[in-house]
Amino acid sequence: MISLTSPVRIWAHGMRAGVKLGLLSLATGALFASENPVVLGGAALGVGALYLTGGTRFARAGLDGLRMLWPFLLVIALWHGVTGQIAAGLAVTLRLLTAVALANFVTMTTQLSDMIAVMSWLLTPLRRMGLSTRALELSVALVVRFAPSLAQKGGRLTESWRARSPRRAGWKIVTPLAALAIDDAEYVAEALRARGGME
Repeated sequence: MISLTSPVRIWAHGMRAGVKLGLLSLATGALFASENPVVLGGAALGVGALYLTGGTRFARAGLDGLRMLWPFLLVIALWHGVTGQIAAGLAVTLRLLTAVALANFVTMTTQLSDMIAVMSWLLTPLRRMGLSTRALELSVALVVRFAPSLAQKGGRLTESWRARSPRRAGWKIVTPLAALAIDDAEYVAEALRARGGME
């Protein structure tokens, strides 16, 4: 399975996946405890410094991974600008950016197999109750793996549209993107069936 882990090794690669995911959960919860843009801005700067501890190459790769956020941040800024809730909009924007950047940092420094192992450990009580958790564990892994892949394919469809038309692609790439997602899902399902299915 292809990993999203950064090839640039930093200190965080040596930390246990469970510790990193636990700290991520605590930090994300703390972000929702404050509405102060100054506090949230400080948290965002702290996360930026966290990326820089891995060097400029690692930080640049992390910044590239956050590019897909800008449409959402633009919508939030426009909405709060129109409604006159500038401080609230700034707080939501900083909270979203910081939380996703932290999650991206954990993803870049953690092997997918280690994340699945943590998920499997968390689901141990369900297995003791006789429930199969294999499908859920595999679903989490597939979502983590395919979300960036779909975003990349959406970007390529947009570039293809721009090469043929001066107009913006917009919603017109939704149908071909959905077709690509279904096509990928069929390939993955066939691969799973060829390997004996879920069990």
